Amino acid sequence: MAGEAADHAAIMRAASATLAFQQQGGRRTGGSIGKRSAELKRQHALRKLIRASLAVGVILLAATVTGIVIGGIGLGGFMLTLLALAAAVVFLGAFPRLKVPELGALNRGDVRATVGRTQLWLESQRPALPPPASRLLDGIGLRLDALGTQLAGIDPGEPAVGDVRRLIGEHLPGMVASYTRIPAHLRGEQRGGKTADQQLTEGLSRITDEIDALSRKLAEGDIDALATEARYLDYRYGNALEEPGKLTGPV
Repeated sequence: MAGEAADHAAIMRAASATLAFQQQGGRRTGGSIGKRSAELKRQHALRKLIRASLAVGVILLAATVTGIVIGGIGLGGFMLTLLALAAAVVFLGAFPRLKVPELGALNRGDVRATVGRTQLWLESQRPALPPPASRLLDGIGLRLDALGTQLAGIDPGEPAVGDVRRLIGEHLPGMVASYTRIPAHLRGEQRGGKTADQQLTEGLSRITDEIDALSRKLAEGDIDALATEARYLDYRYGNALEEPGKLTGPV
């Protein structure tokens, strides 16, 4: 348990350092916000590479067999083969593109899959977010990696685990989706003394702190305390998906 707590502390320090860097102006607009989403991208790139390699092999085999049958393919056949190779590599290197998961499909499969899909989805929404909220995503992505690793070692049948998964796969992205449903020209208008941009940034900052709190409870092995915290978060953020324009749950 002491080792797990030390690992947890190291992860949280790294996440805090990255978050501080982002808040000071750093921003990775095209990069992954977490290890799991980066892994999914690598797997997708590897599949494309395999398909392109197979296509190259088939084209070369076809050119070789044709040359044997007709006694050579000549300069024209050689040029056609090169064009076919180039077309196959370019096309299969670009397509199919990595599909962004649907909002309703994020919380499916095991916890690692949920974390990865949520990270990919958040990355896809980043261009639509105000800069302060966008800068928070890197710290959230690191925290999701840590929380997902911790949850993977706990009985998935625990009610608290289900509540935490809903926070990761439903309530957090639901808050962002709630913001993006607001027309762009209305996001700067104040409602209740705050703009939608400010509400989103504050909401993401609170979720960042609350993911930290959940992670600490998991590191301490206190499932009862985790369940209490998870129920509170489920109550607070649980209606983010159902109420368009509402960025946080009831206070």
